[in-house]
Amino acid sequence: MNYKITQKLVLFVSSLLIIFSLIMGLSFTLMFRKSTMDYHKHDMQKRAEVIAESLSEYLDADSDPDRRGMGMGGMGMTTMRGFMPYLNVIDDIAMSDVWIVDENEELILRGQGADLDYKELPESANEVVQEALKGNIYFSEEFSDILGARTLTVGAPVRSSSEDTIAVVLLHASITGMESVVYSGLQIFILSTLLALFLSIILTILLSRRFVKPLKQMTKTAGRLSEGDYSVKTHVTQDDEIGDLARTLDILSDRLDLASRESERLEQSRRDFISSISHELRTPVTVLRGSLEALKDKVIKEPAQVEEYHEQMFTEILALQRLVDDLLSLTKLQNPDFRMQMEPLNLTEVLNDVVRSMQTIAKKNDIDLIYENRYETLLFHGDYGRIRQMITAVLDNAIKFSSSRDQVKIGVTASEGILRVSVEDHGKGISEEDLDHIFERFYRHKNADSVTGTGLGLAIVKEIAQRHAIEIEVESTPQTHTVFTFVFRLMEDQPQ
Repeated sequence: MNYKITQKLVLFVSSLLIIFSLIMGLSFTLMFRKSTMDYHKHDMQKRAEVIAESLSEYLDADSDPDRRGMGMGGMGMTTMRGFMPYLNVIDDIAMSDVWIVDENEELILRGQGADLDYKELPESANEVVQEALKGNIYFSEEFSDILGARTLTVGAPVRSSSEDTIAVVLLHASITGMESVVYSGLQIFILSTLLALFLSIILTILLSRRFVKPLKQMTKTAGRLSEGDYSVKTHVTQDDEIGDLARTLDILSDRLDLASRESERLEQSRRDFISSISHELRTPVTVLRGSLEALKDKVIKEPAQVEEYHEQMFTEILALQRLVDDLLSLTKLQNPDFRMQMEPLNLTEVLNDVVRSMQTIAKKNDIDLIYENRYETLLFHGDYGRIRQMITAVLDNAIKFSSSRDQVKIGVTASEGILRVSVEDHGKGISEEDLDHIFERFYRHKNADSVTGTGLGLAIVKEIAQRHAIEIEVESTPQTHTVFTFVFRLMEDQPQ
């Protein structure tokens, strides 16, 4: 399995750690060497100053001004023999090689081994003696060739009681031990770096695998989504950016699944719509064709029968016209770009207009239309014609489904800005299984078989109500009563 992210992370972390280790290693070496050297210089300076102070008292006490120029403050061989044991003791106590240079720069006494002549010193080492004779503390590594090993030398002046420099103490210490300390520290640092590098690689691999696993799962999910499987989920639950991405994919999956089902529903609706239109058109077209063929072929010759055929053809043409008009209305209402003529209107005027126009149909069917409205003004923002069409369609159905000498009641109640307009009839009613489908196109419930219509009326009612944010409540008991209630949200500035 190819883990490209793991490889990149390991390479990145390793490179970063190696570069960091190199920088830190160099910095550590320089700083540790400097710190160690400074510590040894300070320690040697203190020891050299202590030795110089001790020698100052000894040499100042034994020196004779009349014997100046004989070396070591005019000391003879007897004084030197007495001084050498003292020098050997200092050499042992200081645990370093101690030299004493006289003020005339002629004689060098060594705590261990034979004495040296000043001329035997390398030219570059003279600077230490010169600076010390001037009364300064001075350090140098120039004595390494003479001593046969890398050394650090400190020169300290030996002063008399009158603060004159009467000799120089040269204290030598090997720096091989100091370098070994630095080297040991560097070794420990390198080993720690290698261990850290190893552990970091292991942790990087483990962490990257943890990151890669949900990413691979999301990649698999996205692949199945691209293949049309919208029910798939990532099953990744993390409280981080990866978890956010997984949740987004799951939301996308849900929405694609919903869109897919909606698309299937719309496709099925489209097929049903075409099938319903075909069915609705087939009957009147068949009747018209049969009637025209009978008239054309002179099969019907009697004037009364010809008149009857003409009347039947006219009725079918009216039915076709109603169907086309309803289809056009429904198509317009379902088009998001269709704009209604929204304006402030008085719903009382709309209801009065509807009742006046439906009184004739109600009387023709021997139906008693009862209208109760005690409100003179009910302000609402909407399309006058479409709201009139909506209420008229429901009232027309109530009249058609009512029996002769029944009552259809229109009730109006308003409270706290909410208006409820109810249309109640006592006709055939609607069964419970049909209530969920009555607003579908071309749907006719089982009690509507003997009633003519296009089957689009309530679908148009629903579209108009949705455009005006009007709620529709339907309550029905078969063979008892049916109540359609429209719930309007009135404008706030209602007259008192």
